[in-house]
Parts: sequence; C-alpha cells; structure tokens
Amino acid sequence: MAKAKTAYVCTECGADYSKWQGQCTACQTWNTISEVRGVSSNTKGARGVRFEGFAGSLSAVQSLDEVSLAEQERISTGMQEFDRVLGGGLVEGSAVLMGGHPGAGKSTLLLQAVCHLAASVPALYVTGEESLQQVAMRAKRLGLPTKDLKMLSETSVERVMQVAEAEEPRILVVDSIQVMHVADSESAPGSVTQVRESAAFLTRFAKQTGTILFLVGHVTKDGSLAGPKVLEHMIDCSILLEGSSDSRYRTLRGIKNRFGAVNELGVFAMLEQGLKEVKNPSAIFLNRGEEAAPGSVVMVVWEGTRPMLVEIQALVDMAQGGYPRRVAVGLDQNRLAMLLAVLHRHGGLHVSDQDVFVNVVGGVKVNETSADLALLAAIVSSFRDRALPQNLVIFGEVGLSGEIRPVPSGQERINEAAKHGFTRALVPKANAPRKPIAGMKVIPVTKLSEAITALEEL
Repeated sequence: MAKAKTAYVCTECGADYSKWQGQCTACQTWNTISEVRGVSSNTKGARGVRFEGFAGSLSAVQSLDEVSLAEQERISTGMQEFDRVLGGGLVEGSAVLMGGHPGAGKSTLLLQAVCHLAASVPALYVTGEESLQQVAMRAKRLGLPTKDLKMLSETSVERVMQVAEAEEPRILVVDSIQVMHVADSESAPGSVTQVRESAAFLTRFAKQTGTILFLVGHVTKDGSLAGPKVLEHMIDCSILLEGSSDSRYRTLRGIKNRFGAVNELGVFAMLEQGLKEVKNPSAIFLNRGEEAAPGSVVMVVWEGTRPMLVEIQALVDMAQGGYPRRVAVGLDQNRLAMLLAVLHRHGGLHVSDQDVFVNVVGGVKVNETSADLALLAAIVSSFRDRALPQNLVIFGEVGLSGEIRPVPSGQERINEAAKHGFTRALVPKANAPRKPIAGMKVIPVTKLSEAITALEEL
C-alpha cells in the first residue's frame, strides 16, 4: 500500500509548505497553516486518472482560431436579481459556490430557485446538514412547488455521484460542502483535505456531465469562506449572501464570476414567504427622514453594472478618555483614517481630538473609492453641526494631495440621481456632463478646499 503524502497548506491563500510553521510567508497571516494528507493512491482506474486533462477528459491540441465561439445557453433562475449576480443566468457545466453567515438565507434562496426550476429542468437537492423532513417543512411554509424536485440526504461524495449518474439532473445542489467527505481521505469532514477533495470530485463530475453545480459554503468569523482558498480557484462563480440577523434585507454579491461581471450586487428582502427580490435597491436605501440632519449625505456607488444611491452617515463628537475612536461600518477603516489626515492637511479641519463614527445605511458594504468625497462631506456636516440639503448627491475620489479625482461611469451616476429626484450634485470636474441635465445643477470641483467651500455655500 502506497503511503499517503502529507503537506502543509495555508487555509487563507492556499500556499504549500513541506513542514509546519507559524506564519504563512505568502499572505503574512499567523496560525493558518494546517496539515493536509493526500488521497491514498493504492488503487488504479478512475481514481488514478481523475485529474487528467480538463475536468478529467483529454482533449486534442487546437489553434486558438479553431475554438468554437458559440454562445453558451443560460438558464434563468426566475429571479432577476439572482440572474444579475450570476451574469445573466446559469451556465451548463458551471460550478457555483454560495457562502454566507448562518441564518443569512443560503438554503432558502437555493430552495426557492430549484423548486421553480424543477418544473422545467431536472434538479437534485442534496442535504447533508438537515433532514429531508426539515427541508420539506420549510418548502411548505414558503408555499413552494415541491412535486418535481428530487431530494437526497447524504454526506458521501461517492454516493452522491452514483445517485446523480442514475438520476441525470441538470441542476445539482450540495448543502453544504463542509459536511461532505470522500472515502479515500482519512481526515474528518470539514477539514482542509476533505473540502478540497470533495469539491474537486463534484466539480469534475459537473464539467464532465454538463451539470450545473451549487455548493453551499460556511463563512468564518472574519466573513471569508471557510476552507482553503484553492476552493475558489476550482469553481467558476463565487457569490456571498450578506445581511445582519436584525435586518430584513440581504445582499447577494458576486466575488468571482467567469461568466459575468464581478462585484455585481443583488438585493433581497426576507419575508414570511422567503427571499423576495428588490428591483429598485436605491429606493429602500434612501428611506430618509422628512427633516435634514447633520452628518447625512447621499452618494452614488457603482455596483457591478448599475449605479445605486446609498445614504452615508457620520457622527463627530468630542473624544472621551483622551484617545479618539475611529469606527467605520460598511467602509474601510484604514481609508477613513487616511481621509481624516487629508481633511486636516488640505481641508483645514482638525478632528484629532474628536471621535468619528461613520455608517453606510442599510448594511451595504462600499469597497470603491467614489465614496471618499461623500464621506468627508458627512464628517464636515456633523463636525460643524450643519445639515446639507436633502436634494444633494455627492461622489468622487479624494487623493492624498487634496485633489478630487474622477470616477468611472460619472454620467450614469448623475442620471441615476436625477431619476430619483435629486437636483444638485457635487462631483469631480472631469465627471461633469458636457450637456446640461434637465432639473440637475452640477457643481464641479477639483480640490478638497473647493468642495468644502461649495458645501458652506449650499
């Protein structure tokens, strides 16, 4: 019997090492390297050649111009927001990894989608964490059609593949990848080895048979998908369902997509009937009070292929205890500290003795730099206790030298704001439209000092 190979893999970046060490030199994280035992190679046949070629099948050498460019057919999930994040629908032979915190609604969203798809497309739902009765009770509570969907309660990958070969589904859901295991691996389910091997077998099966594969993945405390990072390299699409337990709204964000745009965002509302798509997200994130309040500003962010209006709030107060606090919810805290330094150097506002709290309303996470100018405007408004007009929208990137830099798709952002009734926009000069927009007054700025002066004149 051949001895199984042992390696040490970082669970954050997937780097391999010949022996254990405390810190990963590739991603600089500590205590993330764990032992991985390879699958035993004592058997030949299908196990021995499982990684030959792409998805286990050999292909002939072709020149690039001989490769077929036929458009891949997509299958709609019946939810426009879900299809948007997937890049237009499901692609045959694709592997999709869905992650999220416990209770976010991963199983609910997939159950809703496959129950409706099963009426026209053969589908198999494999549950390893819940019993079939629990899933059936949830489907009945949500009022879903359950006649055509086939269910299987199993945690063995070999057994799942045997059933899938017999049933020949076009859509296969595995909930979740952390409880699946392969017989040849000695590690416990949920370990690095089992997650990698289980995902590799299931992905290969999906590629060979043209089956659409959904893998449900857990999320760690820091919000990243549990398991090694190589899991994200195996699959075609990685999406993350986010939302706090006290909020009725959930956001579905695309992290990786080989068939569409990344960072695409879909918004859903959690109701008694399950997750319902929100087709106009800007309307729910702009549910503001009738009276203007200091520290409140509306900005336009670009999520995937569409603009979205979001309210940002700031609270600046005298620090208690001598050490000022910097808290950012929905924004990068390091970028907040950097922008406060720019505000002091080039804006003339001294906030080193003030606590600064910023929050993006609605639980949205903003990752782009177009929120810089709106963030500083909210801080200035709260610091001076002066409310900004409610019909004002702001966007723009702020550089370290105090310049206001343009952002992509400026014209589309202004048009989206005008569509929702905003009449004034403070934007970078390079993003100012060449032709005037009816009912919209655009205020172009090039420096942070100009932007602060313009805010004082409003």
